[in-house]
Amino acid sequence: MERRNFLRGAVIAGSAAAFGGSLWRGAAVADPAQPGPSPYGPLNPADGNGIRLPERFSSRVIARSSRPVPGTSYTWHPAPDGGACFADGGGWIYVSNSEIGSTGGVGAVRFDPAGNITDAYRTLSGTNRNCAGGATPWNSWLSCEEVTRGYVFETDPWGVQDAVRRDAMGRFTHEAAAADPVRKVIYLTEDERDGCFYRFVPDIWGDLSSGTLEVLTEAGGTIGWATVPDPGGASGATRDQVAAAKRFDGGEGCHYAGNTCWFTTKGDNRVWQYNAESTTLELAYDAGAIGSGAPLTGVDNITGSSSGDLFVAEDGGNMEIVLITPDEIVAPFLRIEGQSRSEICGPAFSPDGTRLYFSSQRGTTGRSSGGITYEVTGPFRS
Repeated sequence: MERRNFLRGAVIAGSAAAFGGSLWRGAAVADPAQPGPSPYGPLNPADGNGIRLPERFSSRVIARSSRPVPGTSYTWHPAPDGGACFADGGGWIYVSNSEIGSTGGVGAVRFDPAGNITDAYRTLSGTNRNCAGGATPWNSWLSCEEVTRGYVFETDPWGVQDAVRRDAMGRFTHEAAAADPVRKVIYLTEDERDGCFYRFVPDIWGDLSSGTLEVLTEAGGTIGWATVPDPGGASGATRDQVAAAKRFDGGEGCHYAGNTCWFTTKGDNRVWQYNAESTTLELAYDAGAIGSGAPLTGVDNITGSSSGDLFVAEDGGNMEIVLITPDEIVAPFLRIEGQSRSEICGPAFSPDGTRLYFSSQRGTTGRSSGGITYEVTGPFRS
C-alpha cells in the first residue's frame, strides 16, 4: 500500500508540551485526525448478530468459544484476541490468539475460495496470555505473550510445522508485532504504563532465531534507536535498560504499510505513526485533543485496508471498529450492541480485501468462554 504523507504532521501543541516542548524531528505542528462522516455512510440498526453496519454490509458468526467451529471437530478457544489472514491457494486461513493464562495459544480457521469453512485446528498450545502479534512476509504468525518477561512464538498458520519460541526477540510484556520488509526489521509494542516501542533486527531476514533488539529513543527532539543490552531481561526490565528510551502509555496494536508503522497506546487513547524512512514520530490520532466527543476510545488492535484506511478496534469504548482515513477523518465503521463487558480484537482482512474478521473477546456473557468471532462482508474501498 502506497501511503503519501498519510496524516502528515499530526503533532499537536499539547503533545509538544507534554514532551518538554520539543517536537520530534521532521514533524510539523498540526491537528491529528478529526471526527467526520464515514465514507461508508451511517450505521444501520443492529442485525441479527447484534452488529450495526453501514448499508450493503452483512455479518456472520464463524466461531464461538467452547463450541465446535461449524463443520469441524475443533472447539474454538476462549478469549480470542489478535488475528491475521493468510492466503491458502484460492482460499485463506484466519489465525486467532487465545488470551488465557497458562493455557493460551493460537487457533485457526480455514476457508475455501467461496468463504466456506473447511477446517479448524490448533497451532500453538500451553502458552500464557497470547494477546496480539503479527504476520511475517514468509507467512508465519508471531504470537505474543502479554505477561512480564513474556515471549514471542513463531507459529505455522497451516499447523504443519511446530511453533518455535523466539528468545532473541526479547522478554517483556509483549503485545503486537509488525514486519517491515524494507528495513528488514520487526516492530514490537509493550503493554506497560511506561512501556517502550522496539524493533528486532534479525541477523538473517526470514530467520528470527538470532538478531538485535533495539528500543526507540528520544533526545533533544530527535528520534533514534539504541540496542537493548540484555533482551532476556535477567538484569532488569528491557524498558529500563536504555536511559533515553521513549515511553508510551500501554502499547497495543501495530500495523506496517508504505514505510510507516502505526501503533496504538490505550492508556492515553492515541494512534502513533512512525515514519521509518525519515525516522520521525507523529500523532495520527489523539482522543484527549478532541475531548468528550472523541469517536475512538479504548484504542487497541489495528489493521489497514488496501484503500489506505486504518481500522482500529476498541477495548471498551462503544465497542466499535473505527476508521481513520487517509484524508484524516475518524468515524465508526461498525458497532457491536449489548456486549459492553467485552472488547473487540483481531481485525484482519481476507487476502482479497472483501471480508473483515474480528472477535468480541468475552461476548454477551462478559466471560472468556463467551468469545465470538465474526466475519463482515461488503463493498470495502480498494
